[in-house]
Amino acid sequence: MSFQVIGLPVSRGVAIGRAVLVASSRVDVAHYFIDESRVESEIARLRLARDAVAGELSLLKRDLPAEAPAELSALLDVHLMLLHDDALTGATKQWIVERHYNAEWALSAQLEVLARQFDEMEDEYLRERKADLEQVVERMLRALAHGPGASFAAAPAVRARDFAGEDPLVLVANDIAPADMLHFKGGVFTGFVTDVGGRTSHTAIVARSMDIPAVVGAREASRIIRQDDWVIIDGDNGLVIVNPSPIVLEEYRFRQRQAELERERLSRLRHTPAVTLDGERIELLANIELPEDASAALEAGAVGVGLFRSEFLFMNRGGELPGEDEQFEAYRAAVEAMNGLPVTIRTVDIGADKPLDRMSVNELRHEHALNPALGLRAIRWSLSEPGMFRQQLRAILRASAYGKVRLLIPMVAHLSEVKLTLDALARAKQQLTDAGRPYVDVEVGAMIEVPAAALMLPVFLRYFDFVSIGTNDLIQYTLAIDRADESVAHLYDPWHPAVLALVAGTIRQAGEAGKHVSVCGEMAGDPAFTELLLGMGLRSFSMHPAQIAAIKQRVLRADTRRCVARATSLLEAEDPRDQGVRLVAG
Repeated sequence: MSFQVIGLPVSRGVAIGRAVLVASSRVDVAHYFIDESRVESEIARLRLARDAVAGELSLLKRDLPAEAPAELSALLDVHLMLLHDDALTGATKQWIVERHYNAEWALSAQLEVLARQFDEMEDEYLRERKADLEQVVERMLRALAHGPGASFAAAPAVRARDFAGEDPLVLVANDIAPADMLHFKGGVFTGFVTDVGGRTSHTAIVARSMDIPAVVGAREASRIIRQDDWVIIDGDNGLVIVNPSPIVLEEYRFRQRQAELERERLSRLRHTPAVTLDGERIELLANIELPEDASAALEAGAVGVGLFRSEFLFMNRGGELPGEDEQFEAYRAAVEAMNGLPVTIRTVDIGADKPLDRMSVNELRHEHALNPALGLRAIRWSLSEPGMFRQQLRAILRASAYGKVRLLIPMVAHLSEVKLTLDALARAKQQLTDAGRPYVDVEVGAMIEVPAAALMLPVFLRYFDFVSIGTNDLIQYTLAIDRADESVAHLYDPWHPAVLALVAGTIRQAGEAGKHVSVCGEMAGDPAFTELLLGMGLRSFSMHPAQIAAIKQRVLRADTRRCVARATSLLEAEDPRDQGVRLVAG
């Protein structure tokens, strides 16, 4: 039966393929196809993991103290029974044999099938046994992760395909952590759907950077879509079509072909200078998450990196933070890859929807209960970890010896934070000097992403060389909207007069002070705002590489003199969104 699920469109395009359901706690499981020659060895890995867990459980049962309740021994028997049940291990082998899934993926896939069966049981006691099954699978996944041939990093990058080798697979989950999303770059998934999230949640942002269709905030999608269902993801309209009819399927395949032709046409602009009709040269920069993204930035025609999100080096590490040397190598790789073009590295922006693995369960619950967007994040977190912060500053400074580097500080709101940050930077420079390590005096900039920073801008500009407007958080904090919460996503409004006034005021004041200003939030990569931002006086845009061609096309067709007049009218409007639509149409 065909049905539709409505969510929020966050990344353009259409994806068609079989649904792969993954529980959020297991999203970071490796997902890749294996060759026919590796089927038996992969089954052997599964068998070894099962035997290891069986031995572990048997040992636990043997060593139970005499006073232990009988229920505990019975529970271990249940786990052993589930472990050897053919519905788990036998069916998991079939995923490996028939679908060529790696062992971890096959195990997770079979868990999702069995979990659905438990959910549909009428008996409450049997329904509750799903938790036991999940615990058994978690043990097996851990055993696979520590067994031979388990290196996730070594997972081969395989062209996306379905089980017949022709169509892609799509991922369906309750939620996906931003760092987990990075595992899917170059992998087997060409689209994803999540139950939760907003248009500018970091998971959505990473999806756009990967240029794959995505729909978030689809509420019950992971509950009602089943493993192997055919799914269409309409990333333009926030629509998910499950088990579509042949006519609908063909219509969307036609849209896919049209989108690919449009993408190819826009790609021809990548080496064309971004100059408006009236001769204004516009700087189009790229946002990246990892050093290897620099090549995509160059390929897209970026003239530099306007935002290197360094926090992704800190995530999915099991609680161990990267040291100074590891960070230095990553920053240097990005700087050298850009061949002399500027690279703006933002200090770690941990917190909110980007927690560290090392946070305890209690800390995560505390963060969830107290709105992490208003908690210890970004520069606040860095200043609370002075040793880590100086390590990062030294690593960035060392990379400056290999190319043009700029340093960007996130979520600045207080003058005291500015002074503490500059003091930490001075101390890091002195430490490098004492150690005889080369570095260059880098320009230091502030992210303008809270209203306090926008209102304090005249003071901040005395201390900083440039500013970068993070529109995603600026909108969130101006309107008191959690941008990762789909229940209030409809109130997240980049056209709100207060937001536009803060953006315009920041651009104007920075220009009057002779300081460089850019926009690195999602507004920079949205063609609906290109003429408006040009009219506000913006000359530097930073966005995901996949968005550069579309923005360049808008720039090439724009006359900034006309944009100024239209922007002035729009900023005075009671309902800017209505006029903004006409501005884009015109």
